[in-house]
Amino acid sequence: MCKKVLGKARKNNSTQPSFEQPIILSRDQHPVSRKHMSHNALKVLYRLNKGGYDAYLVGGGVRDILLGLTPKDFDIATNATPEQIKALFRNCRLIGRRFRLAHIVFGREIIEVATFRGHHDNDKDQKTSKQNEDGMLLRDNIYGSIEEDAERRDFTINALYYSAKDFKVYDFANGVADVYAKQIRLIGDPETRYREDPVRMLRAIRFSTKLGMEIHPDTKAPIVDLAPLMANIPPARLFEEFLKLFMSGKAVENFQLLREYNLFQYFFPAVDQQLNQQSQPYLADFIALAMKNTDYRVNNDQRVTPAFLFAAMLWYPMQEHIQRLNSETQLTPQDAFFGALSEIMSEQQRSIAIPKRFQAVMKDIWILQEKLARRDGKRAYKALEHPKFRAGYDFLLLRAEIEGATNKNPEEAAALQELAKWWGDFQACNIDTQQVMIKSITSNKSGPRRTTRKRRKPRVQHASKEA
Repeated sequence: MCKKVLGKARKNNSTQPSFEQPIILSRDQHPVSRKHMSHNALKVLYRLNKGGYDAYLVGGGVRDILLGLTPKDFDIATNATPEQIKALFRNCRLIGRRFRLAHIVFGREIIEVATFRGHHDNDKDQKTSKQNEDGMLLRDNIYGSIEEDAERRDFTINALYYSAKDFKVYDFANGVADVYAKQIRLIGDPETRYREDPVRMLRAIRFSTKLGMEIHPDTKAPIVDLAPLMANIPPARLFEEFLKLFMSGKAVENFQLLREYNLFQYFFPAVDQQLNQQSQPYLADFIALAMKNTDYRVNNDQRVTPAFLFAAMLWYPMQEHIQRLNSETQLTPQDAFFGALSEIMSEQQRSIAIPKRFQAVMKDIWILQEKLARRDGKRAYKALEHPKFRAGYDFLLLRAEIEGATNKNPEEAAALQELAKWWGDFQACNIDTQQVMIKSITSNKSGPRRTTRKRRKPRVQHASKEA
């Protein structure tokens, strides 16, 4: 990039940006090129331009190319209204009530197109703009100019616009300087911006870890005090934020920052309480290991499911519920398990709306912990054939590593480690060796074999009537 342009941006970096006079970078002053962009995103830009509208690649797409990264998403901003966008694209669907957006669907790829936002202060129409008593925007369908849209963006590094017509980058908030300075900085007054949308606190953390940037002191200063605003965020939206924070290869770093800024409690209140009270000796290490394992798999393009991390988060709170039910009631182990499951999931759903498909996998992982402990007869083969066996086995390995290292009862620790090793060997050997392993487990059991089969009553011989 041209040193003169970058120097100008840095000179203005400490002052409030001027949205009326953006820094304009010509084609030879920036690395943003169409070859780095999605073919479908370019299609949308060209068609909007051809239809007589202004259209720009905006935000993360421009930012990531400046950083030399491959963008995951290509968002577009335009002066066309959602209805005008829909008229241009047959493969368009309009979504959202709080923010009206257009999704242009190209198979699995979706290009998100947003109309330039305006200032809600000047609009008194409750149908287009509405805030709650905490200052949070409940409805924000007010349209404006590109300058107003840039001012409405959250961070300076996202107020960058690329035009496919003149190949220029328009920098409205000294964002280019912050990109190269590795700095996350809010546009406008941080407290006001966080009150408008508390999720911006999560976004600051996520961008910081994802891009390897530092959060500007003014941007991070109000977070702890304003953390309670997260209680207003719907559980469904927090689920989406959970995926972005914990399923992107940066779970360990995000977890540490969420705890530091008192934000983690709004994702997992029961877990946060136990971590603060240190009532579960294995919980912190177990969560850290599960996240480390998830990060490794994500960064090596291996399959992951959020259900595994949910199961790890709630495993020890679940055990605490089971112990309480066992002490207070006379329930069978199975009834205690399902009673605790109902309680813990009901509590958790008030924070994060976990879809049922993931709840089912969590339940299978937890049930398999008991099934894997029973290996005699045909039970080992039945457990091995379970659709979620691998997830249950990986979960057992994590338990064995953490509890085996820190368990105060050496016998319990040794038994758990032996169980994990047994299942590892069982999967690796042939059918004949598996039979020997199962027989050794059965023969080592003391006492008679339990059976659920009822004894058949002896038949009573009735004397004949003639006798």
